[in-house]
Formats: sequence, C-alpha cells, structure tokens
Amino acid sequence: MRAIRVASAALLTATALTLTAPTASAAVAGDDTNNNITSFGFRVTPSTIAAGGQVTLSVDSCDGDTKVTSGVFDDAHIPKGQSSTTASVFWDAKPGAMYEVTFDCKGETGKTDLTIATGRPDNGTVHKGVKAGIGGSLGGLDLHEIALGSALILGALGTAYYKTRRRTGEDNS
Repeated sequence: MRAIRVASAALLTATALTLTAPTASAAVAGDDTNNNITSFGFRVTPSTIAAGGQVTLSVDSCDGDTKVTSGVFDDAHIPKGQSSTTASVFWDAKPGAMYEVTFDCKGETGKTDLTIATGRPDNGTVHKGVKAGIGGSLGGLDLHEIALGSALILGALGTAYYKTRRRTGEDNS
C-alpha cells in the first residue's frame, strides 16, 4: 500500500515538472526549429535567463554586419568579422515570459525565443527601496471614530457579560 502512494507521488511530481518546464529553441542554418530557415546560423546563450542577466548573441556564416533586436534588451550590433556580442536583459522583464529575438544579416532575418526565468540573480545589491510613505499609527485621528469604536466594544462586552452570567432566580434546580 505504501509503495503505491510513493509511486503515485513520484509520477505526479514528474508530470508537474514536465508540464511546467520552459521550452527553449534556437534556429541554426538549415534547421526548421521555428520554421525559420536562413543562410546563416544564430543563437542566444543561455536561452533561459533571469531578468537583469547577460546573454551572448552569436551568429555564424554572416558576410556582413548583424543587427540583433528584442523587446527585452537594447539593440545589439555584431560587426562583420566577429561572431558574437553580449546584451543585458532589462531588470523589469516579466518572469516566465518568452521574448522574440531577431537577427538581421544583410536584410535576411532569423528569429528565436528567449525565456525569462522566474528568479532574479542575487548579486547583493538592492535596486529598489521600500515605499513606506509618511505618517504614523495615529495619523488621521478622529474623535468620532474613537467614540463609536469604544461604544461598540463596550456593547459587545456588556452583551457577553449579560449572556454568560448565572441567573440563579430563574433556575429551579
């Protein structure tokens, strides 16, 4: 009986992990991964990154300059003769979202996806402070509200006392 419960739990966990894992894809010259066949190869490494992280943008067999664009980092440029550059992902990128990355080599474009991980890198720096506001616990002190609250509390206590006290005159036991 115990073995059945353990096996069921293991199967449920494996299924949940399989269904929630992000999918990664990259287009390569001659590859039809994204229905995107190009005469040059391109890739984003890593294909899943935390917001604020840095990705390497690579291109192969491009005889000119390559422009790389996406909504998750600033436009990047790979000059002729070089094969890669780096880009920093925006800090406000939505965790779990998938962004399209477009490589443009002499007018020919290739596209692949970049997935934003759900965590943030821990580099020991705080980028945004707490919005605490001003004032204290006595801000907006209103005597009418205090009087009404006190009356409600006294009424509740009086009712509780009345309902719980012993009535010896009414009981004949």
